[in-house]
Amino acid sequence: MAMDLEHVNYVYGADTELSVAALKDICLHIDDGEFIGLIGHTGSGKSTLVQHLNGLIRATSGTVSYNGSNIYDKDYDRKQLRSRVGLVFQYPEHQLFEIDVFSDVCFGPKNLGLGKEETEARAREALELVGIGEEYYTQSPFDLSGGQKRRVAIAGVLAMKPDMLVLDEPTAGLDPKGRDEILGEICRLREKTGMTVVLVSHSMEDVANYVGRIVVMNKGSILFDGTPREVFRHVRKLEEVGLAAPQVTYIMNMLKDAGLKVDTDVTTLKEACACILEAVGRPGRES
Repeated sequence: MAMDLEHVNYVYGADTELSVAALKDICLHIDDGEFIGLIGHTGSGKSTLVQHLNGLIRATSGTVSYNGSNIYDKDYDRKQLRSRVGLVFQYPEHQLFEIDVFSDVCFGPKNLGLGKEETEARAREALELVGIGEEYYTQSPFDLSGGQKRRVAIAGVLAMKPDMLVLDEPTAGLDPKGRDEILGEICRLREKTGMTVVLVSHSMEDVANYVGRIVVMNKGSILFDGTPREVFRHVRKLEEVGLAAPQVTYIMNMLKDAGLKVDTDVTTLKEACACILEAVGRPGRES
């Protein structure tokens, strides 16, 4: 289920003296099954862009198409689109409201008009996918840890069975352990279901470790679009727009400057370890 944005522009406060162009001529194609990292400094247009993916915001100009259909067509069912493209906002646990975990996750499929049996089956499947066991089903979601609340909120979107999952800073405010758990679950979820995932993040390490493609936003425009290796080659340009490369990239460049023959395009710790061991003449261990 491909998504296409063609020459999308969005202006906050259009036709007023306080108008601000948030998106400028965005052209973006997202293939079925891709894992994309969307990065950029605060105010670069990331959150505005992802809200166009399921029609929460309508472009000032340009078109957004899902599976070949223009979502702005008069007869297009945008409610159905929002069940196919699931958007998880930053701090999604703030949207939890039901008396217990299971009821909260049932809310989405129930509002799709599904029967009780199908709704509960979807809720159980979604909670299992994010690693929430049955012992938590009857607990108040407000009694859970921050990471568990985040998982329950994500499960609520997964219960809608979307084809695309869009996550806006899903690890914001979590400690390193909670961040790794959430991202690990998302990665396993994608591997198991094959769904398309768009991950908005400020963490270069997160996107380097998990995604296959990175889209860099700057001042409402797409600055770079490519693999992690391709994007993080532009270290100086990224720094100019308030971003950075993963720490591994800087370390590898320092080692090369010191005379060690290493690949400065590596983006993960695993790749760096293997590369350094090879450069010093020691075989890397399988992991």
